[in-house]
Amino acid sequence: MDTLFDIAPRPEYFSEGHQEFRRTVRQFVAREIAPFVNEWDEAGSFPRELYRKAAEVGIIGLGYPEEYGGTPADVFYSIVSAEEIARAGCGGLQASLGSHGIGMPPVVAHGSEALKQRVLPPVIRGEKIAALAITEPGGGSDVAALKTTAVRDGDHYVVNGEKTFITSGMRADYLSVAVRTDPANKGPGGVSLLLIEGDTPGLSRTELKKMGWWSSDTAHLRFDNCRVPVGNLIGAEGAGFKAIMHNFNSERLMMATLACAYAEACTDEALAWARERKTFGASLSERQVIRHKLVDMALRVETARSFVYDLAWRLQQGLGPASALVARTCMAKIVATQAMQYCADQAVQILGGMGFMRGTKSERIYREVKVMIIGGGSEEIMKDLAARQLDI
Repeated sequence: MDTLFDIAPRPEYFSEGHQEFRRTVRQFVAREIAPFVNEWDEAGSFPRELYRKAAEVGIIGLGYPEEYGGTPADVFYSIVSAEEIARAGCGGLQASLGSHGIGMPPVVAHGSEALKQRVLPPVIRGEKIAALAITEPGGGSDVAALKTTAVRDGDHYVVNGEKTFITSGMRADYLSVAVRTDPANKGPGGVSLLLIEGDTPGLSRTELKKMGWWSSDTAHLRFDNCRVPVGNLIGAEGAGFKAIMHNFNSERLMMATLACAYAEACTDEALAWARERKTFGASLSERQVIRHKLVDMALRVETARSFVYDLAWRLQQGLGPASALVARTCMAKIVATQAMQYCADQAVQILGGMGFMRGTKSERIYREVKVMIIGGGSEEIMKDLAARQLDI
């Protein structure tokens, strides 16, 4: 056994259909991703062709309506896909390959039929890349205070402002952008969502260099009098804030799922190393201190994953109240990212000198921990939001 987590899945979570899809994605990852992740991470990018290949096996269109080329699926199919891609241990690749997963749901839920027909099919086929642009230089989670403006001028909006830390921001063809369509309304009621195409005149992009997620292109965006057709409005004017908050909840659930999977990847790599590495005539896995570390890692992974699976099931079943589910989503992200942080740290320690070398999953994941704890809402923001939802 080369893993500590090889147990039968609970049938109320994963059907045979889920398991068959898991086998498909696992084969795809082993063939198309795992052999190249070190090379791509060092290069700071991965081939655009990977989007098309992922689309061919159903990864990109998962959960999207059939009429646009997608495959309707429950949340556990998305969990399976996330977990299997995470086995390669490269969060940067996974973040950019899946950036449509946060960029396109607002279009599906609130976009006009004409917008959906034009935008969704090429994204689902892997021909176009989609991203979400919310965060601004002056604020992250405080969406209601955003400053990027979109002023109506005839049949266009004129957009001015900046966004930063945008995943897939350098090469996205479609950007779902949070804007203020009512400059007089400084609160959430003035916020809207607007689809801005990547070749729009006045849009400029600057690549950002990061501690981790090297193979994910991350950008600072500037909008200088960008003229965007009114038909690109996603939903109604002033309704963007609610759509963004709903999007955040889904993003946080997936981040919790990924954090558990990366923690497992670290644990498995540490276990394999401990069985192979010998010191003073015995393998590391025979040393009590190492065995206890591995058990502590497995304990944290299993605890966090049980929380995440239960939450996903409750969300799917609609077992409210909504405020409690939002609070649990915040807590799931905290528990899962803390497990990832612990397992990455312990794995590097067990690998010793090799853990400090580029090319191991644990070293790469160790550098990626902080973006998981900060991205999608920092741990501090999550605790504060959970407290408000629980009326603490």
